[in-house]
Amino acid sequence: MKRTFKQIIVGAILALLFIGCTKAPITGRNQLIMIDDSQELALGFESAKQVLATEKVSSDPQKNAMVQRVGKRIAVVTGKNDYKWEFFVIDNNEEANAFCLPGGKVFVYTGLFKYIANDDELAAVMGHEIGHAFARHGAERMSAGQLQQTGGEILGAVMQGRGNPQQTAVAMQAFGIGTQYGIMLPHSRTQEYEADHIGLVLSAKAGYNPKSALNFWDKFSKDGETPPEYLSTHPAPTNRIEEIKALLPQLMPIYQANKH
Repeated sequence: MKRTFKQIIVGAILALLFIGCTKAPITGRNQLIMIDDSQELALGFESAKQVLATEKVSSDPQKNAMVQRVGKRIAVVTGKNDYKWEFFVIDNNEEANAFCLPGGKVFVYTGLFKYIANDDELAAVMGHEIGHAFARHGAERMSAGQLQQTGGEILGAVMQGRGNPQQTAVAMQAFGIGTQYGIMLPHSRTQEYEADHIGLVLSAKAGYNPKSALNFWDKFSKDGETPPEYLSTHPAPTNRIEEIKALLPQLMPIYQANKH
């Protein structure tokens, strides 16, 4: 008896979920991660080498001191002793960017500093980026990509078996569009909100005021247009601000207990 397309898809997805199901730190959200720690760390270290080979590291003493000071305090509270923490300032005033690679390599671009007035605001940004690595969001995204590819291959095989090339092409196109706007992008926004949550908990534990995140995002939101949220991997700044406000009753006691 032939298995239906739905049975094939459900069986494949359940098998993958069984293999890779875990939980994110702090939030407890269920995650699908099929990449092991050693693979993720190796990719992070290799990516860091590529960044340093192509980008210019800033020699600005004040910016470097600020990034080192904030980064080290947040790194301590993660408890990730297996990470080889390093913090770099990239000399690029045109790009307001920051990211943390698996393994603890953190990069902050000088263009971001026009939105940053103090250590607390920098901690909101660095905590967010460190939160991505702490929650293994990169490995989760890679796993989601593997799941998407597996689903596409199964769909392609089933549709080709029906012997209609035009129908196959239409179905594959629909599948690609559906995964991009129906699964992949919203999932990425989930990670962004989660990185805000995790990062603010970490920065509050490190003694930085989580209310400063509101100041940063308010300044950031006023500079330039943002795409409609359903087309963006990042939440709209106004939505992000509201989410942070909702977290403040949880965050402020942590900050009060740890402020320096």
